Amino acid sequence: MSFEFIRKLPTPAEIKEQYPLPAGLAEIKAQRDAEIRDVITGKSNKFLLIIGPCSADNEDSVCDYVNRLAKVNEQVKDRLVLVPRIYTNKPRTTGDGYKGMVHQPDPEKKPDFLAGLVAIRRMHIRAMSETGLTAADEMLYPENYRYLSDILSYVAVGARSVEDQQHRLTVSGFDVPAGMKNPTSGDFSVMLNSVYAAQHPHSFIYRGWEVNTSGNELAHTVLRGATNKHGQNNPNYHYEDLIRLLEMYNKMDLKNPACIIDTNHSNSNKQFDQQVRIAKEVMHNRKVNHDIHTLVKGLMIESYIEEGCQKVGGGIYGKSITDPCLGWEDTEKLIYHIAEYD
Repeated sequence: MSFEFIRKLPTPAEIKEQYPLPAGLAEIKAQRDAEIRDVITGKSNKFLLIIGPCSADNEDSVCDYVNRLAKVNEQVKDRLVLVPRIYTNKPRTTGDGYKGMVHQPDPEKKPDFLAGLVAIRRMHIRAMSETGLTAADEMLYPENYRYLSDILSYVAVGARSVEDQQHRLTVSGFDVPAGMKNPTSGDFSVMLNSVYAAQHPHSFIYRGWEVNTSGNELAHTVLRGATNKHGQNNPNYHYEDLIRLLEMYNKMDLKNPACIIDTNHSNSNKQFDQQVRIAKEVMHNRKVNHDIHTLVKGLMIESYIEEGCQKVGGGIYGKSITDPCLGWEDTEKLIYHIAEYD
């Protein structure tokens, strides 16, 4: 085999022991978890905004962003639940490029997974302690989830991971909402099958253990657009798409039917500035159709301090080094605009 075993990394329990979540923050997380759960189950009429950088590449700028978000949250918390995106793993279509802080805590240096595991936990705890906001992250590697399992209030499963058995089974053991994105093909049935799997109990091998899970009734769908066989992007956030998804939901034995709309990726054709228009269209469709209002529980928005993106080493503070993001000024306006909808 061509594996070179570098070093044995600490277990999640060992990392948690070295960098524990303070008791006060654990109480904040429990309150936030309950608030977000109530949105997914329909007990609350609030609207979710899962919002933040495409990838969390720098602790200071990420925490700066989340602090800005927290100030806005104070103005809209009666209508919205703001969940900062602190995405520490970045899927790469070809395998090339920056793969996230867990790989490279410093994007300009070589990979260091031990330092990365420490860095992502420290950053999440700092953001929570400074703002009182608990975050979302993407579960790119199911075996790594437990490094942050006591911190995260929302988990996303990406378009390239949603068909993977281990991702589905791992989600079935969560006690927080998990958004299962449609695959890059756009197939709704694949996405709904992943939700079905995640909502039911399973037995499997996880981190060397034989485990049983009880199912996660908070697993739900995320529409992020599709890519056809010619490589062209097709959106799936329109009125007709949402009606189709609702009809498919109604034919399946699923708890808490819910959908989040990802305003970037294939929905925007990676044109980050189109996220404003897309968000407004979704909110309009919720307003004119009660069933869509009930189904669509929130939006995912890629946003950072500076708009657009730059190459690694570009040196612009708060500007994405992966996908282009909406800038803070436009983000703040958009949040307030969304909060005005019923």
